[in-house]
Amino acid sequence: MHYKSLAALTKSGRGHFAKGPVALVFAEDDVELSTTLRHHRQLGFQEVIAFMPDAFALPDDLNDTVTRVSFDIAAGGDVISAVNAVIKAAPDIWLYYCFNAEYLFFPFCESRTVGEMIAFHREERRDAMLTYVIDLYAADLDTCPDAVSLDDAMMDRSGYYALARPDPGNKNYPKERQLDFFGGLRWRFEEHVPPDRRKIDRISLFRTRKDLILRPDFTFDDEEYNTYSCKWHNNLTAAVCSFRTAKALKHNPGSRFDIHSFQWHNSVPFEWHSRQLLDLGLMEPGQWF
Repeated sequence: MHYKSLAALTKSGRGHFAKGPVALVFAEDDVELSTTLRHHRQLGFQEVIAFMPDAFALPDDLNDTVTRVSFDIAAGGDVISAVNAVIKAAPDIWLYYCFNAEYLFFPFCESRTVGEMIAFHREERRDAMLTYVIDLYAADLDTCPDAVSLDDAMMDRSGYYALARPDPGNKNYPKERQLDFFGGLRWRFEEHVPPDRRKIDRISLFRTRKDLILRPDFTFDDEEYNTYSCKWHNNLTAAVCSFRTAKALKHNPGSRFDIHSFQWHNSVPFEWHSRQLLDLGLMEPGQWF
């Protein structure tokens, strides 16, 4: 199915939101777009919707299994507004959003579906899940000048940290059960990254409500959605393993010629398995066994 605009999707395509979870994939370019869509189909999302320019092609197998929406970020398409439009059109389902060359991992995702994980999360009275955006990058930028390589992907095994999230309404205390997380390429090459884009936390997976609003910093107007756990014990968290920052640093003129390698002494090969992320403490299983 191909919708010519976001408005056409929200008006005529509401059947795609009849049952969640639904994944929204926004194409900033066509780098690894097909693998991103296949990965999320394999995780068990009921619908995968690709927001992409008409000029981008998809393989036949994805044309049959992915809903396509004409959407061009380079021409001014606003991702935050698009997600909010879907939230309003599709209340009370679980929704996930990401960009191309980003891959969701959650604890034990090799043997359990995203739907099973969400069912457990809901039993713990949680309506949103914190995800950490973990930077991936090619080992050899001479061979892969766009910094993307699925076969030779690297990640940082350390260098992640969290700071208390200030509360503008209460200068004496930070926000409860909320932290700002940092690390990866945005931390190591922070001189090339604006301060308001250095955080690596994102509420990527959540239950929609008609009055819910996603804000430009990837948090919600409902503060409970932005918490990393409930009050009584730790909850599940997940990771979005992403080439997005590496691509941007090698594409932007201000950083392209200053960076000759993303590797450092704490770089390790990415194993494409949730166990590695759990062992490194980059996501939390909570009570999910």
